[in-house]
Amino acid sequence: MKRKNYLSALFVTGLFVSLVLTSCSNLIEDLKEKEFVRINGRTIAVTSGLTPMSYVFLPGRIVVIHDFYMCSHEVTQKEYETYCTYTGDFSPNDIYGRGENYPAYYVSWYDALVYCNRRSIAEGLTPCYTINSSTDPDDWGDVPLLPNEIDAWDVAICDWNANGYRLPTEAEWEYAARNENRDSYTFAGSNTEGDVAWSSVNSGGKPHEVKTKAQNGKYLYDMSGNVFEWCWDRYGDISSETPETGVISDNVSRITRGGNWGSIAGASNVSAHNNRSNAYSSSPRIGFRVVRTAD
Repeated sequence: MKRKNYLSALFVTGLFVSLVLTSCSNLIEDLKEKEFVRINGRTIAVTSGLTPMSYVFLPGRIVVIHDFYMCSHEVTQKEYETYCTYTGDFSPNDIYGRGENYPAYYVSWYDALVYCNRRSIAEGLTPCYTINSSTDPDDWGDVPLLPNEIDAWDVAICDWNANGYRLPTEAEWEYAARNENRDSYTFAGSNTEGDVAWSSVNSGGKPHEVKTKAQNGKYLYDMSGNVFEWCWDRYGDISSETPETGVISDNVSRITRGGNWGSIAGASNVSAHNNRSNAYSSSPRIGFRVVRTAD
């Protein structure tokens, strides 16, 4: 009788352990497949410099990060082409990678705003961006291709309280890449660039499908390497770590972060201002990632 009870107890214990392991495994897989990851914000009084050195989280600054959701991956060609067409003479091709899960590229900063609002409207969310007094990209006119066409577009207004899609601020991007500033890794999730990044060392001269390298601890992929990612901020602004500032300046260059498939070794680190590109320009090296303000 005792042996029977003992065997029954072993069976129940084994079943429980199996269920727990299965549940944990499923949870991990669910996290890996989540499209959006919640990033918990906080107010950071920066007292000492970060490693690697940050251009945003500088000693003496108070940086305010509000809760937000960040997409686990760069916007893919499938996602982009659901709502937008490529502006100008170029679109993804076999030379640089063409396919549903490749990151979208040849996308200007202005193209990214169009995508954000169109996707927001399609999903019943409140659009973040206003141009020409409208949140509907159909009212904005043609996407600028030259500097003399940018006037209305370059004073775009962002509603930081809207629940639609938008570009991250530079501070949000770096804070997320650093795993909510918990990590001191050189790259997003590792001190070894090749673990997490496609760069000139290993890319073969082109982007790769998203989420094919390791994530950074928050299940965010390709924060280092693959394609540069547009941020909201203008190049040279020092106040844009707080979204409420609205960021207005005379400089039409926008910040991109994260390195790209052609970056030299080490240039995909979590703090580098990797590029300063005109907002109307597009390149096979530049894509973007979207965020949403948390409720």
